[in-house]
Amino acid sequence: MQEGSKKAIVAAFIANLGISIAKFVGFILTQSAGLLAESVHSLADTGNQALLLFGSKRARKEANSLHPFGYGRERYFWSFVVALVLFSMGGLFALYEGIHKISDPHETDNLAIAIGILVAAILLESYSLSTAVKEAQRIKPKSQSWLKFIKSAKQPELPVVLLEDVGAEIGLFLALGGVITAHYTHDPRWDAVGSISIGVLLVIIAAFLAIEMKGLLIGESALDSEVESIKQSIVSHQAVVAVIHLRTEHLSPDELLVAAKVEFVHSLSIHELSKVIDEIEVLIRAQLPSAHFIFIEPDIAHSTILN
Repeated sequence: MQEGSKKAIVAAFIANLGISIAKFVGFILTQSAGLLAESVHSLADTGNQALLLFGSKRARKEANSLHPFGYGRERYFWSFVVALVLFSMGGLFALYEGIHKISDPHETDNLAIAIGILVAAILLESYSLSTAVKEAQRIKPKSQSWLKFIKSAKQPELPVVLLEDVGAEIGLFLALGGVITAHYTHDPRWDAVGSISIGVLLVIIAAFLAIEMKGLLIGESALDSEVESIKQSIVSHQAVVAVIHLRTEHLSPDELLVAAKVEFVHSLSIHELSKVIDEIEVLIRAQLPSAHFIFIEPDIAHSTILN
């Protein structure tokens, strides 16, 4: 895990832990459905940051005979678990609490306390979000949109933290709006509407995250620009006639598997061919250090059968 990702996760963990405690105390004092939904949401987020750190630690385990390519995909797996926790503990609970309060409405007590806690939570969440944005900007191309960055990033932690923080920030404003509207209209069902809105938002974010992490778990190729860089590194060698086909797959955010069938100059001896392949591997890693595993198979273009 890059230092920026870890910094964003730690900032989110500290912020969410403080926010969850404050929200739960606020719920006890006010009996606000929105505050209860938000306290469970923040508790889930706190656990999620711990899961991301745990996944990062697991991913650093040494490769062995059972897992010859290492444990890098642990980071993808635990990010997928985060999406499930956000869906269940965050989204479904908020929906349940909101629906329950619509059927059994009651006035919110101590409006000032509820507003004070929510405003403080918004400030803390803004700190966490700004940290995540700052760290993401270090690796996000300036011309790339945030949505495309989240969808294409191979490092799962920053997109997860970004989406969680954005969801939390929007959820806090929804909870604040529900509490204030319920108080001034004397209709506690507005507080329930705030809770339901939070639930719908979290379910959408969790589903989006799950889909993205599923793709990484199954295995995604390198970015188009990286694939092109690999191809250019291969064909730049004078002994290469053509790249017949090229396959790449991320084994972890920082480890790339490269497999290629390449046609070489036919006059090369076995010794010369072996030396050329070693030189091509050096060229590829010079352009793409994450290419940890490189397999190059000599072949002849017209006899290649693509599966």
